[in-house]
Amino acid sequence: MKLALLGHGKTGSKVQELWKDQIELFDRTNVATYELLMKCDVVISFLPGEAFASLIPVLLETKKPVVTGSTGFQWPANFSETLKEKNVSWIHATNFSLGVVVVKQMIEKLNSMTHLFAEKRLSIHEVHHTKKLDAPSGTALSMKEWLALECEVTSAREGDVVGLHTLTLETPSEIIRLEHEAKNRALFAEGAIWAANYLTQYKLEPGLHTFQKVVERHLSL
Repeated sequence: MKLALLGHGKTGSKVQELWKDQIELFDRTNVATYELLMKCDVVISFLPGEAFASLIPVLLETKKPVVTGSTGFQWPANFSETLKEKNVSWIHATNFSLGVVVVKQMIEKLNSMTHLFAEKRLSIHEVHHTKKLDAPSGTALSMKEWLALECEVTSAREGDVVGLHTLTLETPSEIIRLEHEAKNRALFAEGAIWAANYLTQYKLEPGLHTFQKVVERHLSL
């Protein structure tokens, strides 16, 4: 299986290290054209959001399965329907950590229990390296979405922190914290590779799918 890798940043370089099959790297010096992408079987992108968004038209034209961790952009309107019309499946995520899938399950469980506390304050704090441009992080926003409750979200940019997300439930008499820390960027590359292999080995209906939902589906098989 030949992989088209879009971007060679900190996470993209980890994909290149871990991928055991053929790989074609696309960056500023090797532009991703229709002809070159057609020689690949699956696409993984960790490009910045605007750069990835600019490639969406050519990616659609190829009808190749895509795995993307690009953030900081808006998906085109009704994009999942567009993919269905093209009969192609894409997987996207703000965080490709399999551990974050476990965190999602815990957050959804917490949501069903918060009524136990008459007084409570919910907050999410995320910390990333100083070169990360978007804030709050996509993962923090996803956590708030999974929680589906009023929740303050704050951010910090420090050193070379890979990713630290903390959900706190505070009452007048106790504090509950749910925390996920990424120790290195290899975990994001591993998750993206898992998703790429899934797209080539299993039947996934056409459309735009979240990584978390695909993993949950796989666990239920």
